[in-house]
Parts: sequence; structure tokens; C-alpha cells
Amino acid sequence: MKKILSIAGSDCSGGAGIQADLKTFSAHGLFGMTVITSVVAENTFRVTGYQDILPDIIQKQIDDVFSDIIPDAVKIGMLSCRPTMLAVAEKLRQWKPKNVVVDPVMYAKNGAALMEPAAIDTLISEIVPLADVITPNIPEAEKITGFSIKTKEDMKEAAKKIHTMGCRAVIIKGGHSERDATDILLNDSKFYEYPAPRIDTKHTHGTGCTFSSAIASNLALGLTVDKAVERAKKYINIAIIHAPQLGKGNGPTHHFYELYKFLKEVKS
Repeated sequence: MKKILSIAGSDCSGGAGIQADLKTFSAHGLFGMTVITSVVAENTFRVTGYQDILPDIIQKQIDDVFSDIIPDAVKIGMLSCRPTMLAVAEKLRQWKPKNVVVDPVMYAKNGAALMEPAAIDTLISEIVPLADVITPNIPEAEKITGFSIKTKEDMKEAAKKIHTMGCRAVIIKGGHSERDATDILLNDSKFYEYPAPRIDTKHTHGTGCTFSSAIASNLALGLTVDKAVERAKKYINIAIIHAPQLGKGNGPTHHFYELYKFLKEVKS
């Protein structure tokens, strides 16, 4: 069985963060492990607060995973502050994992900040160069690059600028674009586009976490970056379309739709 690790914050409502990552890993047939960086008090319509885990405990979690069950891929999510980023970066350089996917989480779906603005420079200098794939949405890419993104050409320019920061591949997610939800990947000096119609729904809690976890899962299974993104795009679209309609705000997606569908067919 392939193994995969998520280094991220938790979501007590179960739709994003570590919880979404574990569900995604399981849906792809992988053995999931976690390093919790922050405990977030949130639901589908608000974030009431979060508490960062001490850097020493973050590093001990990473050491205990890698000294026993070595993951085939690592997904990195919420790193809220400079001390957390430095702690994670030090251990990534030490253990040198393969297939590192970074989701630069800056905001919750309701707009609440999950990364200190002052930490963005540390993200760029310490975390981005360690990524095999980085998956910012448009607002995150704007924060990282410092310029406005309105068109697909802007997305491509942003991807090129982020690529110069040291990562292997960049995918700019199109969910915040004014038109369709096309994602654009830059990998090995080649652009790939993943078009998709915009889904008319408010149930998109944890989509960024889920998408990046699906990419990491497919990399762990041996797919190339472009194929991993293609399969992850299909997975997240199905999860959004079949969202279970939970919560008062931006509800979670359906991480196990295909499995539940299969079980129904077996029972019938």
C-alpha cells in the first residue's frame, strides 16, 4: 500500500484541512498520516480562532513519521506563521521527501485569514523552493507574485514568476476567475489547461485542500504531474457536484461519492 502524509491544520467541521486530506487519501486507496500544524475552530460559515502547534512538536511529529513509515508523497497545507514554516522547512530538507505538494493556504472559504501576512515572504523563501507542485488559487497567487490576475494570460505569467522561486511545477487554480473554472499548470516549461464549467453551488468548503491532496495522492500512485492534476480535477469536480448539502454556509464536498455509488450498486 502506498503511504502519504499531510502536514496541515485541522478543521473540526470535517470539510477542510487534515480531515479533508485523510478522506481524499482514503478515497484514492492510500494509507494517510498527519502532522498537525494548527488546530482551527471553524464550521461552514465562520472561523472563530486557531491555535498553532509548537514548532518542536511539529518537528517531532515529522520525525516520528519519517523514522518509521516513509511516505510516497507529502501534502502541505496550512502553515500560519514564520516559526511553523521554518520548522517544516528544516525537516523537509532533512528527510528529503518525494512528491511534495504545497497548498499555500491563506484564507478560509469565508475569507478569514489563516496565514499571517508577514509570513508570506517566509513562504516564498523557505517553502516554495521545496515544492514539487504548488497549487495557489488566484488570490493566493496575487499575494505571492504581487500583481493582479484577471485573464488566463495573467495566470500563465503568475505561474512563470512563481516557478522562478524554485518549485518544480505550478498550478494556478481558476475557481476565483470571472469566467470558467479553468486551471493552468506550468510543468517542464510547458503549459497545460484543465477547463471546467463553473458549478453553481455554495458547497465548496475545503476544495483547495481536497484538490491538492488528490494531486499528491496521484503522484504517490506513480502518475506524472500533468496526469495527476487531470485526475485530481475530475475527482474534485465530482465531489463538488455531489456535495452532501451540509451546513449553514459553504458546505463540504463529497469525498467518497464514487465509493458510496459503488456500494449502492452492490447492495442493489
